[in-house]
Amino acid sequence: MKILLTGGAGYIGSHTAIELLTSGYEVVIVDNLRNSKASVVDRISEISGQAPSFYELDVADYAALDTVFKQQQPDAVIHFAGLKAVGESVADPLLYYQLNLLTSISLCRAMADNNVTSLVFSSSATVYGEPERIPLDENCNATKATNPYGRTKIIIEQMLRDLCDAKPEFNVVLLRYFNPAGAHPSARLGEDPKGVPNNLVPFLTQVAVGLRDELVINGDDYPTEDGTCVRDYIHVQDLARGHVAAIRKLQSNCRLVTYNLGTGTGHSVNEVVAAFELATHQHLPRTIGPRREGDVPTSYTDPSLAERELGWKAELTIEDICRDAWRWQAENPAGYP
Repeated sequence: MKILLTGGAGYIGSHTAIELLTSGYEVVIVDNLRNSKASVVDRISEISGQAPSFYELDVADYAALDTVFKQQQPDAVIHFAGLKAVGESVADPLLYYQLNLLTSISLCRAMADNNVTSLVFSSSATVYGEPERIPLDENCNATKATNPYGRTKIIIEQMLRDLCDAKPEFNVVLLRYFNPAGAHPSARLGEDPKGVPNNLVPFLTQVAVGLRDELVINGDDYPTEDGTCVRDYIHVQDLARGHVAAIRKLQSNCRLVTYNLGTGTGHSVNEVVAAFELATHQHLPRTIGPRREGDVPTSYTDPSLAERELGWKAELTIEDICRDAWRWQAENPAGYP
């Protein structure tokens, strides 16, 4: 079975590519390298012992994408491509609406025109916005995102529902995942953000390796136990396995189904910092900054539906996340070459 990954050279896409290759799937990666590097594809080959097909192109370029579909004839698609920084989306919403929506429209057109009807979509817990209850489950209101990034995910999810209504042959799995973190245990793949990291764990590792002077905690006056935001941090390896489980689900003619991927446990920023310092035996200098616009105080999931229907659950801990993320950063202090 051949799987096409849009954005497959990115952080989550690259880890998923390895899981697919080592599970016996063929992999085709399409990526414009806006937020990734070509050397990632070489490292995927190195780790898995198998070389994915790679096309450097923009998924929004329909003609180029259509050519890939005709050449490769994939059986299914996992759609990772898109911008994903909450803060950046607040500062430049038009960029997010333009790129994320046009990319998804182009992909769906290419799929329909080439009779490829199986899709896993990389959605996000940001669709839930301010949670109506904790833990979040798939029946919670998913139309209340507090930032443009999350709203693009809501729009794309609705577009895929409309597509499935119009074309009953389509099968779609929406994966709403929480806070991916960590790195491949080989330390050959990890999170390599451009500029200032938007996520906590890569910020921690960059401070620890000396790329940044101190950790800035965005607010310590939230209505949580220690005043810092609480999130459900999921190891990227567990998340990658979830995508393989979703591909298997597509083969059952599932129509359109939605799953939250997380651990079911929330950790505050301060708790993650403490876990990181314990794992690395380092003390990180820190300061308290203002709240970040668009952040909610607490967000973690009930992952039981994914366990029941996908046979998947997270296995790795926050300690595993910190250890693997630090190993990646320590061995690749400047990220990918």
